Amino acid sequence: MQRGLFAGSPPFTMLIMLAFTMVACYSFIMLVGMLLVPPVFGLSIDELMNIFNGANAAQRLNVMRFLQIFDSIGRFVLPSFLAAYLFSSNTINYLGLRQGASVKWFAAALLLMFAAIPLINMLVALNEMIVFPESLAWLEQRLKNSEDNARQMTHLFLNVDNAGGLIFNIFMMAMLPAIGEELIFRGLLHKIFVKWSGSIHIAVIVTGFLFSLMHLQFYGFFPRWALGVMFGYLMVWSGTIWLPIFAHFVNNAAVICFSYFIHKGTISEKIETFGANPADIFAIIATTAVCAALLWIMSQKWAKYKEKFC
Repeated sequence: MQRGLFAGSPPFTMLIMLAFTMVACYSFIMLVGMLLVPPVFGLSIDELMNIFNGANAAQRLNVMRFLQIFDSIGRFVLPSFLAAYLFSSNTINYLGLRQGASVKWFAAALLLMFAAIPLINMLVALNEMIVFPESLAWLEQRLKNSEDNARQMTHLFLNVDNAGGLIFNIFMMAMLPAIGEELIFRGLLHKIFVKWSGSIHIAVIVTGFLFSLMHLQFYGFFPRWALGVMFGYLMVWSGTIWLPIFAHFVNNAAVICFSYFIHKGTISEKIETFGANPADIFAIIATTAVCAALLWIMSQKWAKYKEKFC
């Protein structure tokens, strides 16, 4: 079987090719998306320009939701398959999509993600408490403004009041990012950094760092880094990329569902900050112990799968 064009290339070359592939795919797919907006929404070019200039907020939001799908596909999903094709003769196997895992692994990952909610919320609260030196006040303000803009955009996307909107949000904001981001970071970058450093642990930590950095939100940087590291070890210990994809999906879908049911008045909005308050300390300790126990149990499978990622 013919090998991929860049199979066996040095890690730096693979990294450059992956970056080039991501830029090329993103540019192409977003162009396709922009060209499809007028016929899909029945808009003229002038009307489309008016939407992006601030007119008709509801229609602008629908266009942005439409383009967000192309964003995820072009930024992560498509380039991951194309890069894997260039790096290997077996794209599916290279990305780790052929290997499966037992139901017990997925049940453990589900419990892990829900048990981690208070701990992640605590890390978010601690991250938000970081204060920059006075000489960097301008940077702190810029980061806070960026965070506010991202939060407002996320709120607009999440603000739906029917089951159809909820399902669409789960597809757009949970399923596509979980698949695309895990394929890029755990399916490709992890292998590149293992090859580069010779260490699985360094690869997990570095790809987790890049995973968080990619979101461009400093005040959520450390909890996302922790999640990225967790996703990395889930792949290593289970031997399949499907487990971090599932865990990533659960994490995103939980946020979406919490927001929906809060909006409907079914649950209290306090759930979004559960773990971030000093009064939640005992819950944090208990759930952290559960997370530690689950991760320890999963890590015992290390020897069985170690060779697959070395």
